[in-house]
Amino acid sequence: MKLERLVNIDRRIVYLCIAVGTTLPLLLPIGLPVSSTPPVRSLFEKVESLGPEDVVLLSFDYGPTTAPENTPMAEAILRHCFTRGIKVVVIALFPIGGVTMAGEVLANITPEYPQLQEGVDYAFLGYKDGAQAAMKQMGVAFVNVFPVDNGRRPLGEIPLMQRVVNYDDVDLIVTLSTNVIAEWWANLVNAQFGTPVAVGATAVSAPKYYAFLDSGQMIGLLGGLKGASEYERLVIDRYPHFARLYDRPGVYTAIKGMDAQTVDHAIIMAFILFGNTVHFLIRRRDRRAGLRDA
Repeated sequence: MKLERLVNIDRRIVYLCIAVGTTLPLLLPIGLPVSSTPPVRSLFEKVESLGPEDVVLLSFDYGPTTAPENTPMAEAILRHCFTRGIKVVVIALFPIGGVTMAGEVLANITPEYPQLQEGVDYAFLGYKDGAQAAMKQMGVAFVNVFPVDNGRRPLGEIPLMQRVVNYDDVDLIVTLSTNVIAEWWANLVNAQFGTPVAVGATAVSAPKYYAFLDSGQMIGLLGGLKGASEYERLVIDRYPHFARLYDRPGVYTAIKGMDAQTVDHAIIMAFILFGNTVHFLIRRRDRRAGLRDA
């Protein structure tokens, strides 16, 4: 009877273990080792090769539902660019919250760089509907798609956008994507204009982008929370002063998220092993009882 009680363990105990396994690593990071994969290193080294005269176009093509995966990518890439003095043009092509995500990330990161001037070191152009048409028109001129920036300032009055006319003036495009928009950046923009494209994708969609990596249509890939944590680790290793930003209590990072995810996976595996072991013991006990009765 004792074994049966173990099999029928109250599911609330399982939920409690998962809750504890998720919460504690976020509050008290474990600091599990993070090794980087070639697609992540490729994007990191590309950004490392850029300097103050170069421009990165950062497109927020995701919404709140995938923010735990995509936002750490955006923050790490922005910090990397701003630290190197790279100029950043921020846009959003995802209709459900993309511009909100972009605004929140900029609001979180730009105070860390008080020397930056909006319109000079970075520009926030806002959201535009009709992603495919917008991508094609930006190849002609950004002003055709964004006549004003997110603050309703005409592009002609923005110093950065006076020299960033179209994709010819962009050295790298990074799309933080939750859907097919990343494929359009590769198929429409890289294929037609030749501008290098990299993607920060959710874990569930990341595998399909390896074909684009193999074909050369994308130069880098951050896949889900793991990819974001790898990029964070590369940035911290190259620029050690970033460690204090990522170690702050109450601040969510991909590295902390991977700690929690790893602990949760370990708990789930432990319950699976426990359940199978108990079932095996019950079957062996019943088999022996049957032999005795015979």
